[in-house]
Amino acid sequence: VTMLKLFGIVFFCGLLSPSQEVLSGLSCAISPEAVQNVLSDAILHNGLLQQHLQGLVLPNIMGEGGLLNSPTSITGLHLVNVQLPKMSVMLLPGIGVQMTIIARLELSGNCLVGLLSELIDIIVSVNMTANIKCTNFESGTVQVVVEDCLCILGAIKIKLLSGLLSLSVNEIVLNQLTATLPGLLCPVVDIVVNIVNIQLLGTVNEVIPVGTAGTIHYHLASLPFTSGLFLGLDLDGVVKQVGGSVIPHDSSPSALPPLLDKLLILGLRQNFVNAALSLLIQIPEQTFTCTPEIVMCGVRVATSVHPRFPQCSACRGTRPLSIKLTLAGNPLILLEENKATVELLVIIQVFVRRLDGSILNLVLLKADLSLNAHVSIAGGRLVLGLSLGSISFSLESSDVGISNISTLKPHCSNLLVEVLVPRINGALSIGIPLPNVLNIPLVNVDVQI
Repeated sequence: VTMLKLFGIVFFCGLLSPSQEVLSGLSCAISPEAVQNVLSDAILHNGLLQQHLQGLVLPNIMGEGGLLNSPTSITGLHLVNVQLPKMSVMLLPGIGVQMTIIARLELSGNCLVGLLSELIDIIVSVNMTANIKCTNFESGTVQVVVEDCLCILGAIKIKLLSGLLSLSVNEIVLNQLTATLPGLLCPVVDIVVNIVNIQLLGTVNEVIPVGTAGTIHYHLASLPFTSGLFLGLDLDGVVKQVGGSVIPHDSSPSALPPLLDKLLILGLRQNFVNAALSLLIQIPEQTFTCTPEIVMCGVRVATSVHPRFPQCSACRGTRPLSIKLTLAGNPLILLEENKATVELLVIIQVFVRRLDGSILNLVLLKADLSLNAHVSIAGGRLVLGLSLGSISFSLESSDVGISNISTLKPHCSNLLVEVLVPRINGALSIGIPLPNVLNIPLVNVDVQI
């Protein structure tokens, strides 16, 4: 097994021009060598071509020739073996892939020359070249068409048990095989290519579970494209929560520049990553109870808002202080050159519960978090690790007239860093699963934003 060194994930941020927004996308750019290895494995090494050639039966060959110009007929000519097939692949810019297969076919049949009948063995070298083009993109699938299939015969060796063979018989066989073999071999190539297309696109069109949170159904976002160096696959995914509800995102197609020194490039569309993060970061609201004597949750609550503080007359007759953290809205990942940040909105509610069960909000804060994201690949998954970049606090309301929150900011910052961020990283640790495109494993992966 040949392990290919890959370039795993490339993030590109959206570029804004006066006329349009160019969205980032998920794109696989695969070198000719990688394409050749993949097709060779699927067509030759797995025996697919040999299997579909085994039933090859050729028409009878009739002609004048042989000994004393006697009539010659070769009947029951069939394929008995395929020797040493080799394959080469060339990318055709804007068209597709040109595949060339070189093989030696061993044929056997009955030869009648005059009144002499015996077995005949024929070995013919064949060069089969076919242009493969993807067309008719619809709903994440494409149709593969084999165009301009060309079959060229090389050297031919003919063997009769008697050893009696004239040059005219050799010429008759060459002419007949040249006329008939292309019409027999090209349909086989077409069948094999379509089977391989289904197998390989199945590695892209795949439903992958994301832990217990939901699934991602990857698919092609547009027709594959080719340059002289790369075959490109633009991918997207449908992100579903458990229960079947879809997390929507903008699926506009995009084009990403290839990195020429790598074999496989995956670029995740920014909007797709947002949907995947929304699936992973589903942390229920968290409530912490605090007292003045005990440090709770890694922070000491500011005594200016404690229910026993004498200035808070409305707090009398209440239970201990509580703090509730609630994620508001969906996370938003922002991609820049060599930088990725995740923005989160958190509502911090500092409250006490009256003896009658009603809630008294001491302060309701809004915290805008900007988290630095470290991106890596582990076990075929895209993993993000977050650390605090900055926090911006704003006061939303207070039932007891608090207007100055400056003394609360350090404590709330500690609470978010020591409690919330680790829980978010725990939710992200399972990673965003990636498809095994063309069955190429994601090993030796570099990450570039």
